Amino acid sequence: MTTSTLPLTVGDTIPAWEVPITPTLVVSTAISTRDFQDVHHDRDIAQAAGSKDIFVNILTSTALVERYVTDWAHQRTGHWDTEVRGIAIRLGAPAYPYDTLTFTGSVESVEDGVATLEVTGAVSLGDHVIGTVKVAV
Repeated sequence: MTTSTLPLTVGDTIPAWEVPITPTLVVSTAISTRDFQDVHHDRDIAQAAGSKDIFVNILTSTALVERYVTDWAHQRTGHWDTEVRGIAIRLGAPAYPYDTLTFTGSVESVEDGVATLEVTGAVSLGDHVIGTVKVAV
């Protein structure tokens, strides 16, 4: 894989990205990641388990974090070949349908050709996902 050159400076911010959370997004991404846990597609079961509604699964949250970073890298370089070296995330508030998941991020370090980006995805209840993504620069 060819590595794109990303001219980055510690403190650079990544423009915000808003993702409307719809029931279709929650269900279709759970199914597409082969996560058949009923709390991701059956509102009655999710509520019986103590949840307000169905909610986004961790695989979808991870994929959205990756997309946020790679789309930003593409905008900076004009290339789609960003090499993701690692993703480490922690989940917080659930992402329910009819909310908006807003991603923000910044460059925390650039060392030995690898940039570490801090990423947060927040919903109305608070931070849904917090983590770091490492990309080759």
